[in-house]
Amino acid sequence: MISGCTNPFAPKLDENFEDLKPPVSDQTDIEGVFQNFQYAYTFKDTTIYSALITSDFTFTYHDYDQGFDVTWGRDEEMRTTYGLFQNAQRLDLIWNNIILITQDSLNANVKRSFNLTITFNPTDVIRVDGRVDLTIKKDVSTKRWRINKWIDESNF
Repeated sequence: MISGCTNPFAPKLDENFEDLKPPVSDQTDIEGVFQNFQYAYTFKDTTIYSALITSDFTFTYHDYDQGFDVTWGRDEEMRTTYGLFQNAQRLDLIWNNIILITQDSLNANVKRSFNLTITFNPTDVIRVDGRVDLTIKKDVSTKRWRINKWIDESNF
């Protein structure tokens, strides 16, 4: 009776591998940094996130309540990101178009807009639309690009 039906729980294997990218990049190009950043946020993966930032990394944002810029280093960034990853049920990061990029063989400055939705629980959802101003450096020995400086230009 059901011999001609396809089982919806066992769909046919898609053998078209031409457009598939691995979920994690080797960061040998700048787009790979953004790919891994999105992956780290989506899967709340601090190991991938820590590989994105240099040992002398700095993060700067404007504290609108206090009226001045706040800057911290790698250790505080990892603690803050770990706390976000632990407390959020879901993180949805969308990278939009690159607004400005200047690049040579070892350094790049990238300004790019983003949309971030942070779901702490079904009744506590925060949406942030902003821009990052990133200084990205290429490690000569590993050929990997990593974020050295992040200036947050969102108004959150």
